[in-house]
Amino acid sequence: MAKNPEKKPQRTGGHSGRRVGMGMPVEKPQHFWKTTGRLLRYLSPWMVMVVIVLILAAVSVILQIRAPKVLGEATTQIFAGVMKGSAQMKAGIGLHTLPINFTKIIHILTTVGILYGLSALFSFAQQAIMTQVSQRAVYQMRKDFKDKLQRVPVSYYDTHSNGDVMSRMSNDMDNISGTLQQSLTQLVTSVLQFVGVLYMMLTISWKLTLIAVLTVPLSLIVVAFVAPKSQKFFAGQQKHLGLLNDQVEETYAGHTVIKSFNHENKAIQDFKKENDQYLNYAWKAQFVSGLIMPLMNFIKNLGYVFVAIIGGVQVAHGQITLGNVQAFLQYTQQFSQPITQIANLTNTIQMTIASAERIFAVLDEPEMEETHVEIPDVKNPDAEVIFDHVDFRYVEDTPLIQDFNLKVNSGEMVAIVGPTGAGKTTIINLLERFYDIKDGSIKLDGVDTRNLSREALRSDFAMVLQDTWLFTGTIRENIKYGRESATDEDMVAAAKAAHADTFIRQLPDGYDTVLNEAASNISQGQRQLLTIARAFLADPKVLILDEATSSVDTRTEVLIQHAMNKLLKNRTSFVVAHRLSTIRNAQNIVVVNHGQIVETGDHDSLMAQNGFYADLYNSQFSGNEVI
Repeated sequence: MAKNPEKKPQRTGGHSGRRVGMGMPVEKPQHFWKTTGRLLRYLSPWMVMVVIVLILAAVSVILQIRAPKVLGEATTQIFAGVMKGSAQMKAGIGLHTLPINFTKIIHILTTVGILYGLSALFSFAQQAIMTQVSQRAVYQMRKDFKDKLQRVPVSYYDTHSNGDVMSRMSNDMDNISGTLQQSLTQLVTSVLQFVGVLYMMLTISWKLTLIAVLTVPLSLIVVAFVAPKSQKFFAGQQKHLGLLNDQVEETYAGHTVIKSFNHENKAIQDFKKENDQYLNYAWKAQFVSGLIMPLMNFIKNLGYVFVAIIGGVQVAHGQITLGNVQAFLQYTQQFSQPITQIANLTNTIQMTIASAERIFAVLDEPEMEETHVEIPDVKNPDAEVIFDHVDFRYVEDTPLIQDFNLKVNSGEMVAIVGPTGAGKTTIINLLERFYDIKDGSIKLDGVDTRNLSREALRSDFAMVLQDTWLFTGTIRENIKYGRESATDEDMVAAAKAAHADTFIRQLPDGYDTVLNEAASNISQGQRQLLTIARAFLADPKVLILDEATSSVDTRTEVLIQHAMNKLLKNRTSFVVAHRLSTIRNAQNIVVVNHGQIVETGDHDSLMAQNGFYADLYNSQFSGNEVI
């Protein structure tokens, strides 16, 4: 239950996960190496498998790198046979076939096939193992995250939006999963491929290697000039995409109001304006970033051409074999690939570590502590619920409740009233230990609630709120949420007591009707009757009620009010009251204003005081309702 909105801290914004490529804006992690080490510790239970993966990846790369040079030997054999045959024909020796050693060529080709086959097999094996490891690690991380969310205090949810929490659970987890599954091994293979290709090139010709290496700085210059410009446009694209999504969501959510006030054309114009802004940034971002690969390919092809020319000259002078030139040309094509991959992986890894920081930030949040206070139990208390000199504040140096005293006997109704935003829910928050008091004591059956576990304490409470909460599932499951061990007979009895049985049986599948998201396939009044049935089934010692008769028709309101009255009968209850006419019979009325409790008493005594409550009550019947 949220506390007073006026006291609620600013929510943090959500985070939209996205793929990151060259030129895309990247969220930078604050503590890269510390977070990286912590993330890798999630892999520690499977470290042996990770080592095996790295070994398989290394072997796969080595075999793949070795293959072009072996294949070049076949070209050398063919070239040697052609040259030998040409020399023999010039010498006048008649030839039916060229003296090419096809047996050796077949042997070479078989060797190359085996190298590539084994490389593919090792690559598949390491990918399969790494998939298992990464999914298990992220499964454990997601489990830790979910467990943590059950242990953080309610204040965490008051200061973080649902979208932010969901983004961490879904987008950030997906980023981490993808990196652990693919990028980690890809980084290792890219580094090995770069070093291995460079080594093989040097074994063939240091001169040709120098030509190939000279293309690298040119490629880096292209990236250094083009990427910042594209990043600027990508940032603008993301900004206007967010604004466009907000506008679309707002328009569709309020389409009835927009049509009612004939604002369709204005909504279309607003959409067109924002859509044009998005288009302007999007095409520039795609155009500029699209220049990077063609320019890099151009530079790579220049190097390819120079290697081919100089290599051909060296072959003509007998300084290098034709097969080695062929192999070198293949290595030239492979040389720039790991550089590009590492550049892209740098962005991906940075984004992943930033995602991990967001996950660990939640895992490091303070948890609700099991408390114990040196306040003795009262064996025969004179009331079921006692507020004894209670002090509380959400913000330090800003007292909200000071020296509050209240005794609630078994079966009594306590109504909490006050203007909107006055802090009426604070007392409920304290009662259920969503927040702990700063001083004083709240006792339930003579025991300070801080000496009870939250689970044990809340098992004595049930809540019926104005904003109904039903989950996607059957009506049967939603009612039994109040007491999962209940029999179907108890469930039906609770539904009948809540006046819900009749409409449930009129549904196509009765109690097995599946409620969709937000339970929008039944009416607001029917949703409220189901929550009352759930409370009936829970049969709580103390009932917390947020009057829920707004936004329903008169007939349904009568049914809800009648069901609530039955639920309240002979049961201790705290009612957050909006319509003061419904709580005239409350034994105790607590009047809250600006976070302070200003009056307490029953209806007659408060009216006789002619104070704040009397003004509230009279304003509702004079047409100036302020609650």
